Amino acid sequence: MMKDSKVLKEELLQGKYENLFWDIYQDENEAKRQNTRYAQAVEKFEELFGEKQVEIYSAPGRSEVGGNHTDHQHGMVLATSINLDAIAIVSPADSPVIQIVSEGYDMVTVDTGDLEEKYEEEGTTAALIRGAAAALAEKGYKIGGFQAYITSDVLIGAGLSSSAAFEVIIGTIISGLFNNMEIDPVEIAKAGQYAENVYFGKPCGLMDQMASAVGGLIHIDFKDPQVPSVKKVPSDFQAYQYSLCIVDTKASHANLTDDYARIPDEMKKVAAFFKKKVLREVEEEKFFQEIPGLRSILGDRPVLRALHFFEEEKRVEKQVEALEKGDFPRFLELVKESGNSSFKYLQNIYINRDEQNQSMSIALGASESILQEHGVSRVHGGGFAGTIQVFVENGYVEEYRKQIDHIFGKGSCHVLKVRQQGGIKVIG
Repeated sequence: MMKDSKVLKEELLQGKYENLFWDIYQDENEAKRQNTRYAQAVEKFEELFGEKQVEIYSAPGRSEVGGNHTDHQHGMVLATSINLDAIAIVSPADSPVIQIVSEGYDMVTVDTGDLEEKYEEEGTTAALIRGAAAALAEKGYKIGGFQAYITSDVLIGAGLSSSAAFEVIIGTIISGLFNNMEIDPVEIAKAGQYAENVYFGKPCGLMDQMASAVGGLIHIDFKDPQVPSVKKVPSDFQAYQYSLCIVDTKASHANLTDDYARIPDEMKKVAAFFKKKVLREVEEEKFFQEIPGLRSILGDRPVLRALHFFEEEKRVEKQVEALEKGDFPRFLELVKESGNSSFKYLQNIYINRDEQNQSMSIALGASESILQEHGVSRVHGGGFAGTIQVFVENGYVEEYRKQIDHIFGKGSCHVLKVRQQGGIKVIG
């Protein structure tokens, strides 16, 4: 049932939905904060579009826990949705036009009567909206116009996948408004990836969208990317007295698209040597036998990146096994091993043409010194800039936060919770 925006705003300010928010955000303080956040978003919607019947949707950011740069090779990953999210106040439109205002940005308008790819939209928000709608329409789902105000506390450019949360919330809105919330989360994730790859023009795997759409800590096997295998994994880090922290090094992602693209490109060149499309199709034993030939034809970095892939695949399986057995110390060892492999072999911590800018190297080195036996750290997401991921003993979080904030500035360290739901209709 849709809600009158004015009535909904009053209910939010009265705290009517606090228990619901606790369930979503897994934190008492966060649950209280959401009352005001949601109410302010409804008010902003009314300023833009007037008082209307509305629904509210949410899509979380994600944190990659294992499997760094494995998804685009049809590999395995371990990823979790987190309690930072994008929320959308939405009302269906009488026309086929989608109108979206994201906080801090101008209105974006997309006519769903024309879902053809637009060259001039490449790299824009309109491309993501049009691409996601086109992918779902192609699958036979109903598409229509709507008005939405979106606000997000998923950190932009911080490796938590603000773009995936945006794509997933678009797909979830389409599912809720026009398809009775019956579109499978995996289809919503694939529509988001399609939008990003084809319409937006950024090569990315499917992990970010899957983690945001499905929710919880999930083991994803992309052996068949059209039908990825998704399995929930035990994820109560609080039970082990550990917190999941993300440190934002404040370094810019600008001008790094080529560096990201070279990772899948170089891995695929190794696969092509064996007449395969991706490394998942290559036998590890044959890879090792052919290292001399690979080095002479491709050079050394593609070989090192392939080496990372084969080892990281095995690590993801070991991480899942450790969590299922409740062996958290072993899980932490594997997190650290993953980070070491990314630094040494995948080489996505800094760009070697700009060796004086190494914010992530500083964050990892400082974390190791600060934490000692109190936690572990690793690169998070695409790499080269942005964030690192840290698992810290609860009793040591404030000490770690204080020291790392001293290096990167106040508010650099974000203490997060695992969110169990993916893209959802919150109210309506």
